[in-house]
Amino acid sequence: METLMSAVGPRGPAPAKRAAEVDFRSGTALEQLSAQVLELVQLEQCEFGDQTALEVHTAKDFIFNMLGLVQKVDQRLPVSNEYLLLSGGAREGVLDLNPEELGDYAKGVDFDLDFTLLVPAIKLHDRNQPITLDMRQSAPCHSWLSLRLCDPAMLARWRTCCEDEAQGSPNGDGRENGDIGNGGHDGGVGGGGGVPRGALQSLQSSPQSLDGCYFSPTLVTDWFWEVVGVAVEELKRNPQRGIPVPDRVERNGPVTTLVLTAGTSRVLYDLLPVVSFRGWPAVAQGWLTTNHFWDGKITEEEAISGFYLLPCCSPRGGRPDREWRLAFSRSEVQLKKCVPYPAAQAFQAAKAVLSRLLSRPRTGLSLYHLRALLFWACDRLPAAYLGCPDRETPARLLLGLLDDLAHCILGKNCPNYFLPQCNMLEHLTDGAALLAARKLAHLRSDPAEHLRAALEQARQASRLKKEAAGMAGAANGHGGGGGGAGTCQSPGSPGGAAGLSPQDDRLAQRLQQLVTENPGKSISVFLNPDDVTRPHFRIDDKFF
Repeated sequence: METLMSAVGPRGPAPAKRAAEVDFRSGTALEQLSAQVLELVQLEQCEFGDQTALEVHTAKDFIFNMLGLVQKVDQRLPVSNEYLLLSGGAREGVLDLNPEELGDYAKGVDFDLDFTLLVPAIKLHDRNQPITLDMRQSAPCHSWLSLRLCDPAMLARWRTCCEDEAQGSPNGDGRENGDIGNGGHDGGVGGGGGVPRGALQSLQSSPQSLDGCYFSPTLVTDWFWEVVGVAVEELKRNPQRGIPVPDRVERNGPVTTLVLTAGTSRVLYDLLPVVSFRGWPAVAQGWLTTNHFWDGKITEEEAISGFYLLPCCSPRGGRPDREWRLAFSRSEVQLKKCVPYPAAQAFQAAKAVLSRLLSRPRTGLSLYHLRALLFWACDRLPAAYLGCPDRETPARLLLGLLDDLAHCILGKNCPNYFLPQCNMLEHLTDGAALLAARKLAHLRSDPAEHLRAALEQARQASRLKKEAAGMAGAANGHGGGGGGAGTCQSPGSPGGAAGLSPQDDRLAQRLQQLVTENPGKSISVFLNPDDVTRPHFRIDDKFF
């Protein structure tokens, strides 16, 4: 009877439809903001088509042919070297570099795709124990590199890039006034020969004789800029079919920037000479004893497989001729794989809106600080929250990252994720912090409008790329004697991807497949200077 009565009785009220979630600060509907985030991510991660894969392959070939030539002629780089290729240029926050030195390049105007390549000048390996660096005279996260870590053969090769602290130099930094960080865009080949100012004339291999002797980052970057320029000029004199040459070769602080035109794509490479270590620094041992968001997702061996020293001094009056900056790029590539997808989307959208805000004037803030905040947020917040499938999640996380950054700027405090004792914003002046906080508050008051501007910029870049491809296709069709817009270039065409051999074509298709199947993973390239035509890729721990 009760069942019958319930069947014929009045129905209860229908569940109320959930009200749209709105951002308290700006009044923006989060679902609408999330839709903008997703559109922006899709635009910036456009399909890596066959043509683009071929063009990226030809640009990559030039870079490694050039480095192979440097190895054969100069003979200082390690014979069996391992390069770390990062997706995104130095201005995209892939490295912790001083942003004032990196130059101005706009996607869609100056380049279509950008990469950063870490080039180990010296490789040092662990001995199953934490690596102790000489950090006594430098700011946190920086170190001097004592020659006592180097073997005699290495010392002989790098004598001209070493300095004796007792010897000194006229300016205390081993250089003439105004040489460092000039962002010189002259595109020329570095000149000058002989022994640089402040370089050691002779070296003894005994540990006692090496006390007070250090590997100089400024001399290394000077050397690298010069040898890259010489190698580029040599390749220009002897062009190879299907291999482009750079339109621009420019120095931006410690970074050597090349922009190559490969078919319809302009590919920017930021090259940085580094010191590569296998193992883990003793100063970062505490990071291994705390809980992290990546626990159980990757092994500790993957997370701490190595680190680098970058030729970059502390912005708080550090010595550019002595100080190297610790970088954990190999670890960061592994950790990015563990970031929940909505958080990764929010991070990409935050980078797009902040890159405009931080570009002028540059106040010592970089997108690398945002990357550190992302990792800290992943440690602090539950994985279920960061990976929530709700449509509003990307918007919530985007606003959270912006709020985190505002808090760090006002407090002038942003701890390095691997070395929390290092405050990466300690150098900010009160005026610079206040200016950045005001600009960020303006962005935060209407994030949808700033996302719309970033979306329009991405659409414009995409249109320019398609127009360039269309013009190139039409030109090829006209030159081919009646062929259609998609007609391939002749085999002798020097700059086109279509001039590749069948073997190169197969390799480019393989590269495209690897990129598509392994987003965000560490791509290392092993180069044999005696045969640079045989590339060896390593994606994380897989070899190809």
